[in-house]
Amino acid sequence: MGTDEKYNQLIKSIKSLGKVVIAYSGGVDSTLLLKVAVDCLGSDNVVACLGVSPSLGQSQKQTALDMAKVIGTDVKEVIVHELDDTSYSRNKADRCFHCKSHLYGLLCEIAKQQQNEHVLCGSNFDDMDDFRPGNRAAKVFGVKAPLMEAELTKPEIRTLSKKLGLKTHEMPASPCLASRISYGINITAEKLDQVDQAEDFMKSLGFSEFRVRHHGDIARIEVKENQIEKLSAKPVREKIVEKLKELGFKYVSLDMQGFRSGSLNETLTEEEKQKYL
Repeated sequence: MGTDEKYNQLIKSIKSLGKVVIAYSGGVDSTLLLKVAVDCLGSDNVVACLGVSPSLGQSQKQTALDMAKVIGTDVKEVIVHELDDTSYSRNKADRCFHCKSHLYGLLCEIAKQQQNEHVLCGSNFDDMDDFRPGNRAAKVFGVKAPLMEAELTKPEIRTLSKKLGLKTHEMPASPCLASRISYGINITAEKLDQVDQAEDFMKSLGFSEFRVRHHGDIARIEVKENQIEKLSAKPVREKIVEKLKELGFKYVSLDMQGFRSGSLNETLTEEEKQKYL
């Protein structure tokens, strides 16, 4: 099935839902989902909910608000207190399940209060083959994933986003800040803020697709292979080291393998992955 056929299937699916609550983050996937839902159902029948907590970067929050304005709908900011849950903050491999459970639980309550029948999330077809404990939370709370159901992949979502005039089509993936903290290291608001400020500083230097991984005293930076030389150059390197030490890191390292999404999952065995999916 081609991209256009999948898109038509997505439209048909969303039109059948009536009124919906959307778990919206301002990323590539949820922005396309929100755009299609508003176009199909009208903004009065769509509630875009942005989960707000220390794990949401400030620049990402602003992007989400800006994109919703372009689409022509309001955003309901939903305060999420996942840090109060030790099952989340202890940062085991099932962290994402507990995070999404808190969010989806709140969104299901909002849907119930507003007599909306469905809660939607932006998971796509590629997420079925990745280590995504959050998918289990969606099943527990009955959250639908129209992009996944239409078998739309990330590249196809980017293509459709470009056709619809969404600037998110070229936006790098940006999962929550907690995904930067190495498993087993407790998640705190302070650590999340360290990562947020470090990555904002990297962006100010012109880096686009990268991660600052938090390993306690150590910040491990991943950039695309073609940007390793730029980061290694003395003036840039010195600025980054100075800034990250100012933020509280004692050591700053460069990962010579370069950027790769979900690199912290490399420490998990297949048995551990299957246990938490």
